[in-house]
Amino acid sequence: MAKLNKAEFNGVWIFAEQRRGKLHNVAFELLGKGRELADQLKVELCAVLLGNNISDKAQDLIAAGADKVYLVDDPKLDHFNDELYANVLADIASQFKPEIILTGATAVGRAFFPRVSILLNAGLTADCTGFELDMAERNLFQIRPAFGGSLMAKIMTPERRPQMSTARYKVFKALAKDPARKGEIIRPQIKADSLVARSHFIEFIEEVETTINISEADIIVSGGRGIGGTENFKLVRDLAQALGGAVGASRAAVDSGWIPYSHQVGQTGKTVSPKLYIACGISGSVQHLAGMQSSDIIVAVNKDPEAPIFGVAKYGIVGDLNEILPALTERIKKG
Repeated sequence: MAKLNKAEFNGVWIFAEQRRGKLHNVAFELLGKGRELADQLKVELCAVLLGNNISDKAQDLIAAGADKVYLVDDPKLDHFNDELYANVLADIASQFKPEIILTGATAVGRAFFPRVSILLNAGLTADCTGFELDMAERNLFQIRPAFGGSLMAKIMTPERRPQMSTARYKVFKALAKDPARKGEIIRPQIKADSLVARSHFIEFIEEVETTINISEADIIVSGGRGIGGTENFKLVRDLAQALGGAVGASRAAVDSGWIPYSHQVGQTGKTVSPKLYIACGISGSVQHLAGMQSSDIIVAVNKDPEAPIFGVAKYGIVGDLNEILPALTERIKKG
């Protein structure tokens, strides 16, 4: 294989995920981090937008920090198809040769991005929570939890371009939008066979949620080992319901079988960034803090005054949660 000429690759790209014509918030978060990386590398920040009847969303990406938007608006891209989306993104990347491409570690990103890396013969690091640059070699350090969250790995692909990663949702902060910001919208020519897939869309079935998704919630009440058991999670659920929020949990509570994994917050669970996070009976391990410390306001309830969670909490209550949580719930219900 011929040696890669890294000088041919230039620019930071983010894949702007959209669902049924609405841009996913992870796209704006990645533009925020991408802007930082692009400025350090002194290159352009570009977004790739694929779909049908989504041309009006390109300016939203420019307002959020993109210098250019590569737009493919085609009826064949109306519904997400991992094969088609991978083919088209790889086609565009082959033409314009970015040095970095990032997408969200969402169901969509995880489904099609590995296909893109194979098509481009590039490396891919999944589920990243941070990025740093080696400016001398223009290598991207892709940072992610490893070994069950017991350590953080720094991964790079120095002999491959583009450098590709999926990034956790709600880890990075989006920039303030500037509607007056100017940028370029490019409609690349796509090869006909890139728009051919072996599978096709039949029907979209809306998922019916019976509880609030913690990834999207503005208020989360989480329980940890200090809750003491499955039956005591009713105290957490009651408080969350009174606040109109979602129920979260630490890994210890999930591992104990008290609550399903879908509620787990932390390095090996979901990363959240609500306006209000109430941690009940959670000591505050590094792994848990990594998943919620960007919350606007953190309230900790714990009987141990030395618990690490108090180090990140804006408000702390030291005491028995079996007394405190019902009292809080009752007070909130009374308005």
